[in-house]
Amino acid sequence: MLDYDVAVIGGGPAGASFARLAGKKLKIALIDKTGMPGERVKPCGGLLSPDAQKQLARSGLTLPKELLVTPQIFAVKTMDLGSGAVRYYQRSYLNMDRARFDSWLRSLIPEEVDMIRGRCVSISRRDGGFDVSYRDYGENKSLSARYIVGADGADSLVRRTFFADLRIRRYVALQRWYVRDRAAPFYSCVFDPDTSDCCSWSVSKDEYMIYGGAFKSRGCREAFERQLESAAKEGFEFGECVRNEACMVCRPKSVSEIYGGRDGVMLLGEAGGFISPSSLEGISWAMRCAEYASMAFDTCDPVKAYSRLTRRLKLELFFKMLKCPFMYNPLLRRLVMASKITSLKSITDERK
Repeated sequence: MLDYDVAVIGGGPAGASFARLAGKKLKIALIDKTGMPGERVKPCGGLLSPDAQKQLARSGLTLPKELLVTPQIFAVKTMDLGSGAVRYYQRSYLNMDRARFDSWLRSLIPEEVDMIRGRCVSISRRDGGFDVSYRDYGENKSLSARYIVGADGADSLVRRTFFADLRIRRYVALQRWYVRDRAAPFYSCVFDPDTSDCCSWSVSKDEYMIYGGAFKSRGCREAFERQLESAAKEGFEFGECVRNEACMVCRPKSVSEIYGGRDGVMLLGEAGGFISPSSLEGISWAMRCAEYASMAFDTCDPVKAYSRLTRRLKLELFFKMLKCPFMYNPLLRRLVMASKITSLKSITDERK
């Protein structure tokens, strides 16, 4: 006899949201390594996008004020370090503490769900289901389940175990926290073709300023340091460094890299490649995957239903891929910025 209907690997926005939605109708074990010794904090700008806000609203959830940090910023300063171009664009993100946000999502999981603090180390098939092995503060333990929900991020053990042939483009996200000086706070999106073909970001959070970016794995740390030097020449002021963070991040370049699962295994959020290839925003996609996965368990073939439901997400991500050249091709990006389409003008500019 199996211990659980579903074993969820990962307690981020995807795993926590699925457990919240399906926890009363299924017997679920959620294995989450957050806070365990040796586990790194995931680099994240900690900005809640309009799509993620919409998903919270769809779920009837309101954001506690304790999750928000200052300042709340209403525009993004877009900088092309290669050309020196700078433009401001209005954005409606909420500035929040990402670790508190994830903890809050986990606090909403119903008590019927077994929350297991541990690090999943292996998953294998058995008759009628799966055996899951995990380490709980040095002790080896195991459980069995009919289905596996992989919500364990870019370096997903679930994806590597069952779908190793499905490649996906990945980068290393590096982020550094600084004590914020007296400079005016702002949120920025930075492009530097000399160090990365992806994007970087900076945002102020209370008394800190963070700067991070996504880089190809080979030579990523050297590229990060070179970009910091270039950013400093363009006006960034870096105070005392208090923390460094790093992790893998997916950036799908074709729809074939995005996969929902098969044969009893579902992939949610970034584990399945459901993340914006243009902005690297993943919270809204993770929560939408969780909603579809919960709905799929109301059918006789949940994995097949989930794959069908997520076709819409794949289509939306395809259009995000079409947008990428206008952001990441240096020539096209310069033309877009030079056009000033949708960019903001300051009051000073208007008076001129």
